[in-house]
Amino acid sequence: MTEKIKIENVVASTDIKKIISLDKLLGILEASEYEPEQFPGLVYRLDEPKVATLIFRSGKIICVGARSPSAAKEALKKTVKKIKRIGIRVNEENIKVKIENIVVAVNLEKDLNLDQLAFQLEDSEYEPEQFPGLVYRIFEPKVAFLLFSSGRVVCAGAKSMDSVKIAVKKLEAKLRSLGV
Repeated sequence: MTEKIKIENVVASTDIKKIISLDKLLGILEASEYEPEQFPGLVYRLDEPKVATLIFRSGKIICVGARSPSAAKEALKKTVKKIKRIGIRVNEENIKVKIENIVVAVNLEKDLNLDQLAFQLEDSEYEPEQFPGLVYRIFEPKVAFLLFSSGRVVCAGAKSMDSVKIAVKKLEAKLRSLGV
């Protein structure tokens, strides 16, 4: 199964611990938007890797939309380099990138009876009138699965690919133990 895991989104963050003038930054960053009435951060879109970074006045920077942890790190480092162009001194070696969330999709390649699973899986929620998927949570590693009747599964909340693989193996084992 682990070979069928497809990363959909990696969210990562860093903090340069400096106050950033977002108005000044808007002037030098192509492909950026800053509308403080709508959102307190500047949105900077990169082409390579194709992600968005959210830059906040406090110095916190969040990368969303990456397809791998390494792409998220690369995007944050590129963004910090751009921020330095407005005269902010940052020691790039001290930049620590933290993976906040990895969202993956997995195809079990079999249909799932969600009504039946809702009764069999503890720590699950299924309200088809509200949402077509069954939400199943495990606590080690701490992730949430969205199971769909088509056999597609989304796993969210992991902080590393190792955690993703462990979580998916646990889900598979649990479903096997239930005869699915």
